[in-house]
Amino acid sequence: MDEPAHAPPVEESAPPSERRVILLLAMVQFVNILDFMMPSPLGPRFAAELDIETSSLGLVVASYTLAAGAAGLVGAFFLDRFDRRAALSVCLAGLAFGTAGAVFATNLETLVLARVIAGAFGGPATSVAMAIIADLVPVSRRGRALGTVMMAFSLASVFGVPMGLVLAGWGSWHTPFVVTGALCLVAALAARTQLPPLRGHIRDVPGDQAHSEMIASFRALLTDPAVRLSYGMALVSAFGAFMLIPNIASFVQNNFGYPEALLSILYGAGGIASLLVLRPLGKLVDRVGSFPISLGGAIGYAIVCWLCFIALPPWIHALCAVEEEIAGVPFSWGWVVVTLLFVLFMLTSNARNVAFGTLSSRVPPPALRARYQSLSSMVQHVGLAAGGLAGPVLLSSRPDGSLVGIDRVAWLSIATLLAVPWLIRVVEGLIDRRDGVRRAPVVARAQAEP
Repeated sequence: MDEPAHAPPVEESAPPSERRVILLLAMVQFVNILDFMMPSPLGPRFAAELDIETSSLGLVVASYTLAAGAAGLVGAFFLDRFDRRAALSVCLAGLAFGTAGAVFATNLETLVLARVIAGAFGGPATSVAMAIIADLVPVSRRGRALGTVMMAFSLASVFGVPMGLVLAGWGSWHTPFVVTGALCLVAALAARTQLPPLRGHIRDVPGDQAHSEMIASFRALLTDPAVRLSYGMALVSAFGAFMLIPNIASFVQNNFGYPEALLSILYGAGGIASLLVLRPLGKLVDRVGSFPISLGGAIGYAIVCWLCFIALPPWIHALCAVEEEIAGVPFSWGWVVVTLLFVLFMLTSNARNVAFGTLSSRVPPPALRARYQSLSSMVQHVGLAAGGLAGPVLLSSRPDGSLVGIDRVAWLSIATLLAVPWLIRVVEGLIDRRDGVRRAPVVARAQAEP
């Protein structure tokens, strides 16, 4: 068992080699997440060109996540047999191919096909990256490490998504997919040349024995209550979040009247705010545990969703319609309100994600981490796909592109995600008891530390 029997000091520093690997994995996650995020803000653009209804944009995202989920299941059977460096490089190369393939799409069906190819490689890439972190970073620093890697999400929002929107303005909606595909290739080369060989988890055993041990490892995973519950919380969390995420860009443009030209500012503001708080959140999870952070994030998310999608849409729409000029530049207080709500949406989502990711990294034993992460990736992507498909089922669109029924989706998302912290609490209790971790109150622990 590689986990400590007590909560270590949070000031423990990472060695330089570990920091280099974490930064490289953050870069890998940046391009992976950018590829995953890009279709959502670009949705209104390619929907118009490819004659896709805005209420069906969730299908484009769901196709990626379904493929990633299926690939995660298949990868669970063999990823632990390979050097993690080689596996990550191959996955990123395949992701580059699928991403660039989107430029040849002529309708919804061909765009979905390209996203299926991308998802089939992008899902396992995430699993392998998380397994590398769990292999190389001790649990005492894992929250901070995951917070750093998850900063890739914010960086993709701060730089990637706004730049993608700018590139789409300069060229067409194809341009961001071409550039993102090229970045995926660069990440594949960097992983291959900069990561050390990672074969410590591999054992040289005969084929029959390897098959028997694989079956035994699956049995060990799926009979562990903590593992089963962690997969349950992954499914619920992904489903609850992704009912709304693919529809946000269309909703703020078509329902609020938020200008398309300002979408890059919207995503950039949310990303910068997340970038500032992710690492402190990781440290806080290391100190107090996952449950308090996830509960605070879930409550904050519920309040933001209620305001944005249920209580305030008519008022925000009316406010966005009132424009004035400041120094010759168009301005509306409604745009400020939309940006503030989006920032809060990002912050509360990140609080949940850091807490969930840190706890998930503690669940499996070292030899089963890639297999566990592959199954977890499959479950998460199934949840993401189910959430993405809920949009087309529960939503409809008017001729002007505005969405009808977003309040129903928001209520379902709130109810689902408020259940996640309590699942986290149960899983964290099981893992703490297994590892002998005793969590003192934050104030008492701070007084005990030098």
